[in-house]
Amino acid sequence: MKALVQRVSRAQVSTGGNVTGKIGKGLLVLAGFRGEDTPKELEWMVEKLTGLRIFPDENGNMNRSVKDISGQLLVVSQFTLHADIRKGKRPSFVKAADPETANILYRLFIQKIRDRNIPVAEGVFGAHMDVELTNDGPVTIMIDSPLDQTRFLQEKK
Repeated sequence: MKALVQRVSRAQVSTGGNVTGKIGKGLLVLAGFRGEDTPKELEWMVEKLTGLRIFPDENGNMNRSVKDISGQLLVVSQFTLHADIRKGKRPSFVKAADPETANILYRLFIQKIRDRNIPVAEGVFGAHMDVELTNDGPVTIMIDSPLDQTRFLQEKK
């Protein structure tokens, strides 16, 4: 699993002109799933995201998590995070989970966040979406699950 995380002061996602998810201060999470991802990896990512200390404390240091600030998450599924552009100019998405598997993983991922009592807004899986955000900082972080990190190291050998 990969997640592109942006610290935001506000974010929303729309489909067909209708807002389907909207948050104030918190994290916009673009989430990409692989077919081999497991609930264990989703749990690892949820733990990482909800504890990630990227919000400022009273001294302006990044020392608080989304939990600490009572923030929210907006989660948008984005298979393009798994694009492979090493050959040619057209991205390959063969590493991304098939739509049925990705939807199951997406739903489970959101539920695991909600289980931690963190408010979650979401996009519409598989739909064309317009995402609007105000990136606070700007702060943007790419997170690869341990399985993705292991695969990367194996591919380099």
